[in-house]
Amino acid sequence: MKMRLTSVAAIGLLVGVSACSKNNDDLPPPPPPQETAATTPVAATPTPTDTVTNTVVPGSMEEFMQQAGTDTVYFAYDSSSLDGEARDTLTKQASWLTKYPNVRITIEGHADERGTREYNLALGERRANAIVTFMQQNGIGASRVTTISYGKERPAVEGSSESAYAQNRRGVTTLSGAAAS
Repeated sequence: MKMRLTSVAAIGLLVGVSACSKNNDDLPPPPPPQETAATTPVAATPTPTDTVTNTVVPGSMEEFMQQAGTDTVYFAYDSSSLDGEARDTLTKQASWLTKYPNVRITIEGHADERGTREYNLALGERRANAIVTFMQQNGIGASRVTTISYGKERPAVEGSSESAYAQNRRGVTTLSGAAAS
Protein backbone atom coordinates (compact mmCIF):
# COMPACT_ATOMS: atom_id res chain seq x y z
CA MET A 1 0.00 0.00 0.00
CA LYS A 2 2.87 2.28 0.73
CA MET A 3 4.16 1.55 -2.75
CA ARG A 4 0.82 2.36 -4.29
CA LEU A 5 0.61 5.66 -2.41
CA THR A 6 4.10 6.59 -3.57
CA SER A 7 3.18 5.72 -7.17
CA VAL A 8 0.04 7.84 -7.04
CA ALA A 9 2.01 10.74 -5.57
CA ALA A 10 4.66 10.41 -8.27
CA ILE A 11 2.03 10.36 -11.02
CA GLY A 12 0.31 13.40 -9.50
CA LEU A 13 3.63 15.21 -9.35
CA LEU A 14 4.34 14.46 -13.01
CA VAL A 15 0.88 15.64 -14.06
CA GLY A 16 1.30 18.84 -12.03
CA VAL A 17 4.73 19.56 -13.50
CA SER A 18 3.54 18.96 -17.03
CA ALA A 19 0.51 21.16 -16.43
CA CYS A 20 2.78 23.95 -15.17
CA SER A 21 5.19 23.72 -18.07
CA LYS A 22 4.78 26.57 -20.53
CA ASN A 23 3.09 25.99 -23.74
CA ASN A 24 4.16 27.95 -26.87
CA ASP A 25 0.72 29.60 -26.89
CA ASP A 26 1.45 31.18 -23.50
CA LEU A 27 4.78 32.73 -24.55
CA PRO A 28 4.95 36.34 -25.72
CA PRO A 29 5.81 36.78 -29.39
CA PRO A 30 9.51 36.98 -30.17
CA PRO A 31 10.98 40.47 -30.68
CA PRO A 32 11.06 41.70 -34.27
CA PRO A 33 14.36 41.15 -36.03
CA GLN A 34 16.83 44.03 -35.73
CA GLU A 35 17.02 46.01 -38.95
CA THR A 36 20.43 46.84 -40.23
CA ALA A 37 21.33 49.87 -42.29
CA ALA A 38 21.16 47.75 -45.42
CA THR A 39 17.64 46.51 -44.67
CA THR A 40 16.16 49.73 -43.23
CA PRO A 41 13.43 50.87 -45.58
CA VAL A 42 13.80 54.33 -47.08
CA ALA A 43 10.94 56.69 -46.23
CA ALA A 44 8.72 57.45 -49.14
CA THR A 45 8.72 60.95 -50.54
CA PRO A 46 5.86 62.82 -48.90
CA THR A 47 2.92 63.63 -51.06
CA PRO A 48 1.32 67.09 -51.01
CA THR A 49 -1.34 65.80 -48.62
CA ASP A 50 1.38 64.62 -46.19
CA THR A 51 3.04 68.01 -45.81
CA VAL A 52 1.87 71.05 -43.92
CA THR A 53 1.74 73.97 -46.29
CA ASN A 54 1.28 76.87 -43.88
CA THR A 55 2.07 76.90 -40.20
CA VAL A 56 2.10 80.68 -39.81
CA VAL A 57 -0.48 81.96 -37.35
CA PRO A 58 -2.60 84.76 -38.82
CA GLY A 59 -1.93 88.05 -37.05
CA SER A 60 1.44 86.88 -35.70
CA MET A 61 4.80 88.62 -35.95
CA GLU A 62 5.90 85.82 -38.25
CA GLU A 63 3.09 86.59 -40.68
CA PHE A 64 3.85 90.32 -40.38
CA MET A 65 7.46 89.64 -41.34
CA GLN A 66 6.40 87.45 -44.27
CA GLN A 67 4.04 90.07 -45.63
CA ALA A 68 6.15 93.18 -44.96
CA GLY A 69 9.53 91.59 -45.58
CA THR A 70 11.09 93.33 -42.59
CA ASP A 71 10.23 95.21 -39.43
CA THR A 72 13.02 97.76 -39.98
CA VAL A 73 13.55 100.85 -42.12
CA TYR A 74 16.84 102.73 -42.34
CA PHE A 75 17.69 106.41 -42.37
CA ALA A 76 20.48 108.52 -43.80
CA TYR A 77 23.01 110.14 -41.48
CA ASP A 78 21.44 112.81 -39.25
CA SER A 79 18.09 112.45 -41.04
CA SER A 80 14.54 111.49 -40.21
CA SER A 81 13.34 111.55 -43.84
CA LEU A 82 11.92 108.37 -45.32
CA ASP A 83 13.52 107.29 -48.60
CA GLY A 84 11.76 105.26 -51.31
CA GLU A 85 12.83 101.90 -49.89
CA ALA A 86 11.57 102.85 -46.42
CA ARG A 87 8.25 103.99 -47.89
CA ASP A 88 7.86 100.69 -49.76
CA THR A 89 8.50 98.71 -46.58
CA LEU A 90 6.14 100.85 -44.51
CA THR A 91 3.44 100.53 -47.19
CA LYS A 92 3.63 96.74 -46.82
CA GLN A 93 3.52 97.04 -43.04
CA ALA A 94 0.50 99.37 -43.18
CA SER A 95 -1.26 96.97 -45.58
CA TRP A 96 -0.78 94.09 -43.13
CA LEU A 97 -1.91 96.26 -40.20
CA THR A 98 -5.07 97.18 -42.12
CA LYS A 99 -6.01 93.47 -42.18
CA TYR A 100 -5.62 93.26 -38.38
CA PRO A 101 -7.28 96.36 -36.91
CA ASN A 102 -6.91 95.14 -33.32
CA VAL A 103 -3.13 94.89 -33.50
CA ARG A 104 -1.20 97.72 -31.86
CA ILE A 105 2.35 98.61 -32.76
CA THR A 106 5.29 100.33 -31.16
CA ILE A 107 7.69 102.25 -33.36
CA GLU A 108 11.24 102.34 -32.02
CA GLY A 109 13.55 105.14 -33.15
CA HIS A 110 17.30 104.44 -33.11
CA ALA A 111 20.48 106.34 -33.93
CA ASP A 112 24.14 105.47 -34.41
CA GLU A 113 26.71 106.14 -31.71
CA ARG A 114 27.84 109.53 -33.04
CA GLY A 115 26.46 112.57 -31.24
CA THR A 116 25.44 113.14 -27.64
CA ARG A 117 22.98 110.97 -25.83
CA GLU A 118 20.38 113.77 -25.78
CA TYR A 119 20.81 114.57 -29.47
CA ASN A 120 20.42 110.91 -30.46
CA LEU A 121 17.32 110.48 -28.29
CA ALA A 122 15.75 113.45 -30.07
CA LEU A 123 16.83 112.10 -33.48
CA GLY A 124 15.37 108.67 -32.65
CA GLU A 125 12.12 110.35 -31.66
CA ARG A 126 11.98 112.28 -34.96
CA ARG A 127 12.56 109.03 -36.86
CA ALA A 128 9.81 107.22 -34.96
CA ASN A 129 7.43 110.15 -35.54
CA ALA A 130 8.21 110.15 -39.28
CA ILE A 131 7.14 106.49 -39.39
CA VAL A 132 3.98 107.19 -37.38
CA THR A 133 3.04 110.04 -39.72
CA PHE A 134 3.48 107.72 -42.72
CA MET A 135 1.37 105.02 -41.03
CA GLN A 136 -1.40 107.52 -40.28
CA GLN A 137 -1.36 108.70 -43.90
CA ASN A 138 -1.86 105.04 -44.85
CA GLY A 139 -4.89 104.46 -42.63
CA ILE A 140 -3.37 103.30 -39.35
CA GLY A 141 -5.04 105.19 -36.49
CA ALA A 142 -2.94 107.07 -33.95
CA SER A 143 -4.57 105.12 -31.10
CA ARG A 144 -2.88 101.94 -32.40
CA VAL A 145 0.63 103.36 -32.41
CA THR A 146 3.08 104.26 -29.66
CA THR A 147 6.64 105.45 -30.07
CA ILE A 148 9.84 105.15 -28.11
CA SER A 149 13.29 106.52 -28.82
CA TYR A 150 16.32 104.55 -27.78
CA GLY A 151 18.78 106.94 -29.40
CA LYS A 152 22.13 105.20 -29.49
CA GLU A 153 21.42 103.01 -26.44
CA ARG A 154 20.38 99.84 -28.28
CA PRO A 155 22.58 99.35 -31.33
CA ALA A 156 21.70 96.55 -33.74
CA VAL A 157 25.39 96.19 -34.56
CA GLU A 158 28.37 97.01 -32.36
CA GLY A 159 31.18 98.92 -33.95
CA SER A 160 32.40 102.27 -35.16
CA SER A 161 32.37 101.72 -38.91
CA GLU A 162 30.12 103.24 -41.56
CA SER A 163 28.52 99.80 -42.03
CA ALA A 164 27.65 99.59 -38.31
CA TYR A 165 26.41 103.18 -38.27
CA ALA A 166 24.13 102.54 -41.26
CA GLN A 167 22.53 99.51 -39.58
CA ASN A 168 21.96 101.44 -36.35
CA ARG A 169 20.17 104.42 -37.97
CA ARG A 170 16.79 102.76 -38.05
CA GLY A 171 13.13 102.60 -37.11
CA VAL A 172 11.70 99.27 -35.96
CA THR A 173 8.03 98.28 -35.92
CA THR A 174 7.09 95.82 -33.17
CA LEU A 175 3.68 94.29 -32.55
CA SER A 176 2.49 95.09 -29.06
CA GLY A 177 -0.90 93.42 -28.76
CA ALA A 178 -4.55 94.13 -29.35
CA ALA A 179 -5.85 97.67 -29.49
CA ALA A 180 -8.03 98.84 -26.63
CA SER A 181 -11.69 98.95 -27.59
